Amino acid sequence: MYKSLKEYVEFLDSRGELKRIKEFVDPVLEIAEITDRISKQPGGGKALLFENTGTSFPVLTNMMGSRERIAYALGIDSFNEIPQYINTLLKELTQERHSLIDKLKLLPHLKEAADWMPTRHKGDAHCQEVVLFKPELSRLPILQCWPGDGGRFITLPLVHTKDQRSGIKNLGMYRMQVFSDSTTGMHWHRHKTGAKHFADSKINQFPVAIALGGDPVYTYAATAPLPEGIDEYLMAGFLRNKAVSLVDCLTQPLRVPADCDFIIEGYIDKNDPLVTEGPFGDHTGFYSLADLYPLLHITCITHKKEAIYPATLVGVPPQEDKYIAYATEKIFLLPIQLTMAPELTDLFLPEEGTGHNIAVIKIKKSYPGQAIKVAHSLWGAGQMMFNKIMVAVNEDIDIRDWGQLFEAISRNYSPRRDTHFSRGPLDVLDHSAPQCGYGGKVLIDATVKYPEEIGGSPKPFNDSSASDMTKAIHFTNKESDLQGLINILLDQYVEIDEQYLNLWLWGNNCDPIRDSKYIDGKLLMDSRSKKEGLNVREWPTIAHSSPETIETVDKKWISLGLGEFISSPSLRFLKPQV
Repeated sequence: MYKSLKEYVEFLDSRGELKRIKEFVDPVLEIAEITDRISKQPGGGKALLFENTGTSFPVLTNMMGSRERIAYALGIDSFNEIPQYINTLLKELTQERHSLIDKLKLLPHLKEAADWMPTRHKGDAHCQEVVLFKPELSRLPILQCWPGDGGRFITLPLVHTKDQRSGIKNLGMYRMQVFSDSTTGMHWHRHKTGAKHFADSKINQFPVAIALGGDPVYTYAATAPLPEGIDEYLMAGFLRNKAVSLVDCLTQPLRVPADCDFIIEGYIDKNDPLVTEGPFGDHTGFYSLADLYPLLHITCITHKKEAIYPATLVGVPPQEDKYIAYATEKIFLLPIQLTMAPELTDLFLPEEGTGHNIAVIKIKKSYPGQAIKVAHSLWGAGQMMFNKIMVAVNEDIDIRDWGQLFEAISRNYSPRRDTHFSRGPLDVLDHSAPQCGYGGKVLIDATVKYPEEIGGSPKPFNDSSASDMTKAIHFTNKESDLQGLINILLDQYVEIDEQYLNLWLWGNNCDPIRDSKYIDGKLLMDSRSKKEGLNVREWPTIAHSSPETIETVDKKWISLGLGEFISSPSLRFLKPQV
C-alpha cells in the first residue's frame, strides 16, 4: 500500500483526483467552506491540498470523498473483493478436515493471517524526524469548520489507548478541541472503547497517543465497526496485506504507526475535573451541544519533516463520511450475515440518515415476523445499536432506489399493523432523543406479509394498485395534510419538494416514540424543530457558514484554480428558520 500520506497524495494527483490550491486559505472557516462546496459536487468532487495555510504544513481534505478515492485508500479495484476474500477465507478456516493433507492445506492461510499482525518498528521512525518536547499545537493548521464551533478541532485523530489490566489496545477516532498549545478536549462517548479504557484505569495519568496521517487505511480502520478487543491495526494489515509497523512513543508507554505524519503524545489526569467542550458542527448537520469531557495534557509532538496535515469536514450531507460509510456497508455486511442475520441480503445506510438515523434492509423472508427479528438483531449489533429508523423490504427490491422503496411501502405496509416501536441506545449526538443517548426506535415493515401477519384478512391492507410515491411517505408543513401512509411533518420554512433535505430532517428531528401518532389509520411523525421543555432537551441549530466567510471565498474563488464558480451550500440555511 502507501508508504506515506504524501505518496497517497501523489497517487491521487496522478489519477486526476486531486486539486492543489496555492493561494493562501485560512484554516479558520475558509478551508471548510471551500471543502463544503467541492465535496457536495456530483461524485464527491476532488481531494484538496491547501499548500498555503499560514503554517509550515499543507492541509489535505476530502481525501476519501468519492467511491474511487475510498477504493484507492483501501487498495482495491472493487468493493466486492474484500467480502469475497473474507468468505473464501472463512470457508477454508471452518471446513472440517480429516486427513493430514487437508490440514496442511490450511497452513498458507494461517501464515497469511500472521503476516497481518502489527510488528515492532526497528530503527528511526519517520514520524519522529522532528521532536517538540515543548508542545505547540499553534504550529499546526488545525481547522475551525463552522462559525458556531467552540474553537479549532482536530477532526481526523487516530487515538491510541490501552486497557491497563489486559493490555488490549484500541484505535478510535474522537474529535479534539484545542484549548491551548498543550491541552485539548477528548470527545469520547461513554460507550466508546477509549472511554472504557480510561474509566477502568487505576493510574492517575492515563496515557494517550494521537496519530495523524500515514497510510489512509489507518484512518479507515479507526472508524470501522470492529468488535471490542479486535486490533484495528490487524484490520489495517488485512486490508493492505502488509503488517503495520509500530514504534514506541517518546513520552508515553504506547506504540503508533512509524509512517504517520504527526504524533501527539499525552495523558489524561483522573484528578482533573471534566472540561466544557463544544459546540461543534457535527456529522448530523447540526451543532452538537457543549458538554463535559476529559482534558488531554500534551507531553510531546513529533512529525515528519515534510508532513501533511489531514482533516475532514462534517456537517450537512453529503460529505466525505458518505463514502467511508459506503465502504463499511460493503465490507461488514458478510460478518453481520454470518453472526447475526443470515437472512439479511443487503444493508443500506443512506447519506440522508448521516450514518445512524436511517437504515434500509432487505431480507430473504421465509416466516412471519422475520423482519422484526432481524431489526432487533441489528439493534443489538455494534454501532447499529444507534439506528433510529429502519425500513425492511423483500430481497427483490433495490434498496438504493427510493422509488422502489416507496413502492414497497405503498403495497405492503399498514401503519398500525406494520409499525413496530422500541427503545434503546442512540448516538449521543442525536438531539431529538428525550434523554441523551437513549430514545425511541421504529421499524417500518414493508415486506410482503404472510397470512399470520395479516391477521386473517383475505387481502393486503393497501390497494395493490397503489404506486404513487406520495402514498408511501408524504412530506408536509401542515398536520391536516395527511396524504401518505407515513406523513412527515416539517417546519414551515422547509420546502417540501426537496426530498433529500426532508429525509435528512426526518432522521434528525424526530424521536419515533415521542413524536409519532396515528390519525385516521395513518402515521404522523413530527419532524419539526422543538422548544426545550417536557421530554425535549436544548435544541441545536444547523451548522452553516457565515455570510462573511461566504463572501470572502466568493471573492478569491478565481485565484483558487478550482474551475467554474460554485456557490455556497450554506446559502439555503441563511434564511430565517422559523
